[in-house]
Amino acid sequence: MLKILYLAQDLADPAVRRRVLMLKAGGADVTLAGFRRDANALAAVEGIAPIELGTTRDGRFAQRVAAVTKACLTLPAKLHTVERPDLILARNLDMLAIANRAVGLFGSDVPVVYECLDIHRLLLRQDVAGRAVRASEAYLGRHARLLITSSPAFVERYFRPLSGLDLPVMLLENKVLELHERDAATVAAATMERSGAPWRIGWFGALRCRKSLELLAAFSRHMQGKFEIVLRGRPAHSEFDDFEGFVRNEPHMTFHGPYRSPEELGAIYEEVDFTWAIDFFEEGQNSNWLLPNRLYEGCRFGRVPIAMRGTETARFLAVRGLGLLLDEAGPDNLVSLLGDIDTERYADASRRVAACNSDTWVFGRNDCENLVRRLSAITRSAPEPTAPLSHARQNEGGL
Repeated sequence: MLKILYLAQDLADPAVRRRVLMLKAGGADVTLAGFRRDANALAAVEGIAPIELGTTRDGRFAQRVAAVTKACLTLPAKLHTVERPDLILARNLDMLAIANRAVGLFGSDVPVVYECLDIHRLLLRQDVAGRAVRASEAYLGRHARLLITSSPAFVERYFRPLSGLDLPVMLLENKVLELHERDAATVAAATMERSGAPWRIGWFGALRCRKSLELLAAFSRHMQGKFEIVLRGRPAHSEFDDFEGFVRNEPHMTFHGPYRSPEELGAIYEEVDFTWAIDFFEEGQNSNWLLPNRLYEGCRFGRVPIAMRGTETARFLAVRGLGLLLDEAGPDNLVSLLGDIDTERYADASRRVAACNSDTWVFGRNDCENLVRRLSAITRSAPEPTAPLSHARQNEGGL
């Protein structure tokens, strides 16, 4: 059984829980260690007792650097009961630094895999600070064996031209984890029994985009009850003056708190018609390049995605003839896109989503096993000369 030490930047991140479940379903023995973010409770992962390395605060880069430094100093004590792993999986740059320290504890032959699913804006700055952070990433990743990322645009726009990393790439999309038999994973079109009910747009997951919140609020007010906005997930309070107060003051917007993924996805997406797959949080950079969890979640349940033209999400949808694409980020533009929606147009859009093979949206047990086999292969072989990231597409391994 492959023994993996998984280092996570936020133990309460639902995506961390999903990755642990994937690795366990694939047959790996996982030890989870990482930071707690603010007051978030630790994620509940069956059979896993996480090792806390400290506390970090959202949006506080200097504090995170201090926390990582302290964790590196205390790591021998934190990991003294941990059996030597076969592989270390480091999620994000913070944890790559700690992974290098862990290699010093367990032995230099323990391979490291770097998992990077967001490109922080500091990495993209062209000043001294940006160059220093990129140099740190290249240095810390110099002995890594594999880079895992979730969008081709991350490779095309950052890792290839800017990062300084020279690693084989595995593309691991943010698909919905489903461990039951695959014949049960068919996608059904949304039902159309409206009876005068308002259309509902669901914005679920990491809620960190003030521009989206204000745009959806202005649109729903303009539509005077014809559309409702349903919010679920974890708000990044550092990005909002008063998230809960803002929502309370909006007549057509509600917030229902966090949810468990994948267990509750079916129930929460059945309550909405559209998926808000737009993020302006780092507009023109990371937000333009990512393929968000909510894209796969909503489409898995036949909901119609709304994306911003010119982004990787829009490109993904356009290739498949899916979704509705917004040309400009203004309430009037959103009215033009959705204001005259009717059941016939919506049903056609939902049927297009449902016609896609479920593998487009779902990561199943066989995929988990293939992932663990790919990671196991790294532990059985010496480091291989890597093709430059300029040739990364031929090395990407979708599972």
